[in-house]
This record gives sequence, C-alpha cells and structure tokens, in this order.
Amino acid sequence: MRITGGLYRGRTILCPPGVIRPSMDRMRQSLFSILGDLQGVSFLDLFSGTGILGVEAASRGAEPVLLVEKDPRKKAVIRKNISFVESGIDLVISPVERFLRVNQRPWDIVFLDPPFDMVGKGAVLDSACTPPHLAPEGLAILHLHSAEKLATERDGLELVDRRAYGQSLLLFFRRREGSA
Repeated sequence: MRITGGLYRGRTILCPPGVIRPSMDRMRQSLFSILGDLQGVSFLDLFSGTGILGVEAASRGAEPVLLVEKDPRKKAVIRKNISFVESGIDLVISPVERFLRVNQRPWDIVFLDPPFDMVGKGAVLDSACTPPHLAPEGLAILHLHSAEKLATERDGLELVDRRAYGQSLLLFFRRREGSA
C-alpha cells in the first residue's frame, strides 16, 4: 500500500499481522479530495489497523494525528509506518471504547473504521461524536461495508454525505446545531 497524496505521496505502508482490511487507494484518494486542505486540522483515526488513514491525513497537513488500535501485535508495524512522519502523529494501543472513556481532547475529524463484522458500531459512533471527542464544527466519518444497515438518523447528528466505493461505504456526520 502507498500513500496517495500530499507530502508523503508514494511512501509504502506495511501491513501488520492479524486481521486487516486496508482501505482502497481510490477510496482514500476520494476521501481526502472531499476533505480538502487539512493544515492545522486535528485527526483521530479509530480502529487504525495499518495507520494508513492517519498517515494520509498527516501527509496533507493534519496535526495532531492520533491512531487508536486495539491489537498490540500491530504496534511495531504501525510505529514503523508512522516513523517518517515529521509532524505530530502518535499511536495509542487500546480498545476504542476504553480510549473514548478517557479522551479529553476535541478532534476536528474523527474517522472510524471498525471491522466489518463488529457489533455495536452505532453505539461507538454515537460515543465518538459526543463532547469532548468531536469538536463543535467537527466531522465524523464512518467506514462500513456497503451492504451493512446502520440507522443514519442519530441523536444530535446529521448525515451530511454518503459515498460508496465498491463494497465500502463512507458516512459523513456533523453535530446538529444546538446539540451538545
């Protein structure tokens, strides 16, 4: 896998051991085209896997970038994947649900890429979009299998975009005005 754009375009990203479902190049290119310039934007990558989404964000100017991955077997490879990034990027090895219980920082973009077979994605999305995790004008993006059904009517959230790429679906959410 290679970084598709920005400062680190063309850099190779390794796949760590364990179950991994890397994001397609076309989907990543499209996602970051939609997001545009990320200079000074904070980026939280939940269920980071290889770390490629966080590196793509850093490559386009996002800072700080935080990767959260549950599987400790992936730590060494993810650390190697982010070692060349010169801006603020870090890794936390923790289940996402535990991380969200202790996080106190607001993030401009929260990207969630849970395993396709994970149960409870809606609850994790809802938790990740509550204060302090999602900044007031922030954007949460959920990556799902295109055949998956998830209620897009979410308490306090508004679905602002939906993009399909092969078997992948990206849902973009913002907080509704007036919601905490």
